[in-house]
Amino acid sequence: MTLYVNLAELLGTRIEQGFYRPGDRLPSVRALSVEHGVSLSTVQQAYRLLEDNGLATPRPKSGYFVPASRELPALPEVGRPAQRPVEISQWDLVLELIRAVPRKGVIQLGRGMPDVLSPTLKPLLRSLARVSRRQDLPGLYYDNILGCMELREQIARLSLDSGCQLNAEDIVITTGCHEALSASIHAICQPGDIVAVDSPSFHGAMQTLKGLGMKALEIPTDPLTGISLEALELALEQWPIKVIQLTPNCNNPLGYIMPEARKRALLTLAQRFDVAIIEDDVYGELAYSYPRPRTIKSFDEDGRVLLCSSFSKTLAPGLRIGWVAPGRYLERVLHMKYISTGSTATQPQIAIAEFLKGGYFEPHLRRMRTQYQRNRDLMLDWVSRYFPADTRASRPQGSFMLWVELPEGFDTLKLNRVLVEQGVQIAVGSIFSASGKYRNCLRMNYAAKPTPQIEEAVRKVGAAASKLLAETAD
Repeated sequence: MTLYVNLAELLGTRIEQGFYRPGDRLPSVRALSVEHGVSLSTVQQAYRLLEDNGLATPRPKSGYFVPASRELPALPEVGRPAQRPVEISQWDLVLELIRAVPRKGVIQLGRGMPDVLSPTLKPLLRSLARVSRRQDLPGLYYDNILGCMELREQIARLSLDSGCQLNAEDIVITTGCHEALSASIHAICQPGDIVAVDSPSFHGAMQTLKGLGMKALEIPTDPLTGISLEALELALEQWPIKVIQLTPNCNNPLGYIMPEARKRALLTLAQRFDVAIIEDDVYGELAYSYPRPRTIKSFDEDGRVLLCSSFSKTLAPGLRIGWVAPGRYLERVLHMKYISTGSTATQPQIAIAEFLKGGYFEPHLRRMRTQYQRNRDLMLDWVSRYFPADTRASRPQGSFMLWVELPEGFDTLKLNRVLVEQGVQIAVGSIFSASGKYRNCLRMNYAAKPTPQIEEAVRKVGAAASKLLAETAD
């Protein structure tokens, strides 16, 4: 990562967090040069990048300013989930979202799909083709239940960026992050056990709890700092919680990055009550800041954190390659994997390992982070422009998901039914709650490069929401 990109990300973070407000003058080129020990040209390049991302505006002979028009929606309110374990519902709504087949004329704003059209993925496509043509047919054989050694070695190398010291033997390749999560949950919990989750939370993990006959205890979650440690501590004192499952980096659906001090405090809580932590880091590599945020696993010294991730969000979901570093639970996770899918498909593992070893992954990530951050700003502008005036929205610090909150009492289920008729699909907020809360919320994807069609789809969402609100008021 070059110096000017580092500096631009630092300034961008300060702008996003309100350190510099709309209309404020940003530090001079000379002042930043002295403060950070970089050249004047490096600072100028950083400001040009901020200008490209819509975060800074130059004024002749006056310097750079935060755009005065940059009025963002208020943040979503902290949820008030039930203070007791509940059985998970919402499967029908999740099924409706995931069974939707991409088709021409329908804009999919609801699915967790990255942009797979980037030219930086071409080396991966070449690797896939090359593996399929090899005379020794390595992609057609079973591999070790742990997964391809070359891929595990590359993942262990990548994990250094998140603060982890992993070896290839610590890692199990899975069929996507979903299997990593489900094998981890299944390895620790029994039917009837209680799992504490952040709220709102990834619907896939909760449906795993439902399928295994477990209960979820939803913990209030701040849209900037993550799961409430105070509420979690009370829950741990009151209920026999078996495991804590959360997404602390580039959370789905809120997009926050949990501060490092809170990650350490959460691990301390888990040690005090002797519970495991299942950490979903599937979006961690897509943080807009650099270096990427540390995982809770990086602070783990007694093996109680099971770190789950995949290449579904950084490369492409169709590869179906994920992984888990299960710590002390390795043997149990291997057993759960064996009785579910056995060995993971070999061909994509070999191709991804080649892609990583060839040095193509980091340039691809840099391109995607820049694209997703720019798209986030544009999506927030569209929400400000097209949605009802009192709409709230998250401030994603990574990935490509935006959480939108409409007035209490609004029904996004009804909104989605209207939108489907107009060729647009969203993810309704209630699927991100075990008990069906957040019915007035929705999640939208902003991964794809902006087009007039996507802007029109967002406009339709806002217009339909405004119309439904007006009908309710009447």
